[in-house]
Amino acid sequence: MPADLAVIGLGHLGLPLAQAATAAGIGTIGYDTDPRPVAELAAGRPPVDGSLTPSEIRRMLSTGFRPTAHPDELGRVRTAVICAPTPPDAASRTLDLTAVTDAARALAARLRPYTTVLLESPVPPGTTEDVLRPILEEGSGLCAGRDFHLAYSPTRLDPGDRADGHAHIPKVIGGLTSACTESAAAFYGRLTDKVVRARGPREAETVKLLETNFRHVNIALVNEMAVLCHELGVDLWDVIRCAETKPFGFQAFRPGPGVGGHGAPVDTVGPHLPLRLVETASRINERMPQYVIRRSATLLNEHGKSVRGARILLLGVTYKPDLADREGSPAPEIAGRLTDMGATVGYHDPYVPVWRVRDVPVPRADSLYEAAADADLTILLQHHRTYDLQGLAVKAQLLLDTRGATPVGTAHRL
Repeated sequence: MPADLAVIGLGHLGLPLAQAATAAGIGTIGYDTDPRPVAELAAGRPPVDGSLTPSEIRRMLSTGFRPTAHPDELGRVRTAVICAPTPPDAASRTLDLTAVTDAARALAARLRPYTTVLLESPVPPGTTEDVLRPILEEGSGLCAGRDFHLAYSPTRLDPGDRADGHAHIPKVIGGLTSACTESAAAFYGRLTDKVVRARGPREAETVKLLETNFRHVNIALVNEMAVLCHELGVDLWDVIRCAETKPFGFQAFRPGPGVGGHGAPVDTVGPHLPLRLVETASRINERMPQYVIRRSATLLNEHGKSVRGARILLLGVTYKPDLADREGSPAPEIAGRLTDMGATVGYHDPYVPVWRVRDVPVPRADSLYEAAADADLTILLQHHRTYDLQGLAVKAQLLLDTRGATPVGTAHRL
């Protein structure tokens, strides 16, 4: 099958898109500047984040998907989608666009007329026009909106959700011109049931900003409620259960020991453009690992134990239930701080066979219930479906469930 599409960036954004395109019969190549994921995929091995299974990778390869580290391949397609990562920059509290600009330069040198270029990476509003467009035009000698189409479309996949793929999630598109929007719509229309046209790239980019910050702000709210409910002796989970019966004006979020995932909150869009509410939400969520540590120490003290010398078992070190992805998980910070305080930390996670914190291997429990029985404190950070809370509460000397604020069985909830 001749390649019609190039997906640039073979991570958690690009691979699901390549999978959907291949399944739709679109000849697809996957380009990455790092040869390691290219070699792994070519050998049929899935990424470590668990976004795709080995059988899914093999099916993609058998239907024509071709991973490559050779940029010359980019000059042979009609559509190129940039799915490069944009990790948060801790110093500036903005997104690092290095991978996006590197991808743009690789594409620009090989860009042909009439190609449709799409950006899906999370970026600050204005990136498509102010950053991506100049690189593509300067490197190719072509003019965006006249010689090639340029548009932005925010990624919306829910990692680990096998039910709602590209086909059932509406795709927002904002093109540089109306012709750019329609060209992008024609491509995405082959993958999804519904295309939503934004007024332009900046509006489409801001859609992603709003959706990501919406999640973080609401998690911060429910995390503050978890702390409050613990102080009041109120069962937050019962509160949420009742509140979510309201048929309007409420969406249920659950508390946790922090916020993980690839969608980092953006609280500074540009010079003198801070988002104050998002700043506050970020601070609240960033404090949750320390709150877990304090509650752990308090529980141990109540039972005549100290953190120093305590045997502590962490359950679930991924950022999301039933998924191997550890991006942004608060577990490493919690494990590191407990270790600094003198605790002996081990872990159990059915999706993570090997785990290192600060480049030091963390002992993995082979038998969950035996490990819980031996531990002075068991902390449930992520509730995978395989975990039996009542069974753990019986086995564990102390069980700290970081999702709430009230007792669980004979143990404790944070």
